[in-house]
Amino acid sequence: MEKNRNERPTLDEISIRGLGVIDSAAVSFSPGFTAITGETGAGKTMVLTALGLITGIKADSDFVRTNAERSVVSAAFTVTPEVVDVVMDSGGDVDDSTLTITRSISSDGKSRISLGGALSTASKVQDISSLLIEIHGQSSSLRLGKSSVQREILDSFGSHTHLLERYKETFDLYNDVAHKIERLKSESATSEKQIHEIQEFIDKFSAVMPVSGEIHDIENEINRLGSVEEIYTQLSIALNLLEGDNGGALTEIKNARKNINALSGKDSTLDMHIDRFGELVYELEDITKNLISYLAKLEADPSRFDYLQQRKQAINTLIKKFGMGNDRNAAFEKLIIDYADAEERIKDLDGGADRINELTEELDGLFANLKRDALALSKSRIEASKELSNLISAELDALSMPNASVEIAVSSHDPQSLKSYTPSGIDEVLFLFSPHAGAKLMPLSKIASGGEMSRLMLAIEVVIASKSPVGTYVFDEVDAGVGGKAAVEVGRRLALLSQNAQVIVVTHLPQVAVWADNHLVVRKDQSGSITESSVTTLAKDERRKEIARMLAGQEESQSAQKHAEELLLMVSESVIS
Repeated sequence: MEKNRNERPTLDEISIRGLGVIDSAAVSFSPGFTAITGETGAGKTMVLTALGLITGIKADSDFVRTNAERSVVSAAFTVTPEVVDVVMDSGGDVDDSTLTITRSISSDGKSRISLGGALSTASKVQDISSLLIEIHGQSSSLRLGKSSVQREILDSFGSHTHLLERYKETFDLYNDVAHKIERLKSESATSEKQIHEIQEFIDKFSAVMPVSGEIHDIENEINRLGSVEEIYTQLSIALNLLEGDNGGALTEIKNARKNINALSGKDSTLDMHIDRFGELVYELEDITKNLISYLAKLEADPSRFDYLQQRKQAINTLIKKFGMGNDRNAAFEKLIIDYADAEERIKDLDGGADRINELTEELDGLFANLKRDALALSKSRIEASKELSNLISAELDALSMPNASVEIAVSSHDPQSLKSYTPSGIDEVLFLFSPHAGAKLMPLSKIASGGEMSRLMLAIEVVIASKSPVGTYVFDEVDAGVGGKAAVEVGRRLALLSQNAQVIVVTHLPQVAVWADNHLVVRKDQSGSITESSVTTLAKDERRKEIARMLAGQEESQSAQKHAEELLLMVSESVIS
């Protein structure tokens, strides 16, 4: 199912304080294609670093600006209802479709990360941010050389999510039964002893039959019954002070309320205090009534107290004899679970060879299902690989690599061998690449240059973007090793990608930047710092000058500005497809 740009999450703003060369900066982002430019060392890369920290990358004290106590990075996303549900399940909150993620790093390297206002973990935020934003840099290109990543790309493109999920369910079920058989075989030699131990546990437990949470309730009631006299004495004194036969504190307070209420309407500031005082008096009256009711019902019950003491001792004896671990409450709750499973455990052990044979027959049936599901998944992957290969090759042609080609090879291991099966299937996926006509197809990691890998990554994203839930793509070094016509085509494809998702690109090439819908420039001030005023959105005239600077290194150069104007005009007249 294709997703348009309006159905995806978007990055709205990122604020940065004390990160690298950036003292403080707030950067707002718009939908579409945003280019970030600036002179070398001006802090463009720090924006990417900030986004990386938001997505859960490892924190490093080297990120913290010199002489600063900490770095703080915060990002605001507009998210979809699906993302809201995931965040809420993780304990975070979303304010009117806006999700805020904040990361701080102290100068000693300690890191804190919050998701929607709630303290979280980097791994949890990493999982959720994968639904929001995808960052491509040099490390991303290196990842593309891994077979597992290539398989994930193919699976995200192919329409076989249901096949993969069904396979994983069968795979997990097969392993559960296989482990059960192995356990039974290893226990068979000592099964009689284990049956005796489990039966003893059943007998002891059933004699007491505790229920979940009971130990907490027992101890609370023991504390109350053991303190009846003290509770009665202290509570009686307190209530007598509040409401004695000759009046008390509550009577005096109620009289004070009458005097204060007489001033209502004299001063709006005073009225606020009068209302609050009245509410407190009503609450005090209510509490006093409840305490009187509690005291009236309070009575000693020696027989109940003795019963509870004996029951607590019986439960503690169970925990001491059969419980595991140092946490008494956790051990107690585990005993309740063990008791529920005890009869089934005896059945497994008592069945011996018959039970193992029964499970082995079940395992044979599951293997047939596993084989069926794996082959169905393989077939779908092979079909998807042909289509994806053709589409990526066509994109490379559009990126000024007309003779380059990609072939996605799906090789399946022997479905009869159990060793062939992994959590992802029986297939190895390998992206083969040929940079020019006549060149042999080779694995990406062995043949593609940095520039070729960058363009290949862009081609892949353009192809799969329509099916991906990711709302924001961030590219750094996507234009590495390219120039001239190839750079123009990189910009054109980024603009095409931005029709499906938000695209943010850090670039040094004017031929790429001219395609952007929004253009941000990062500048250092005279002290070498980046402040909030140093990251600006360029208007039309300012943009022409920035493009001229990128072309010739001289923003005031008339010839460079004319060339910049020509590039901008070219883009405005182009049809993106």
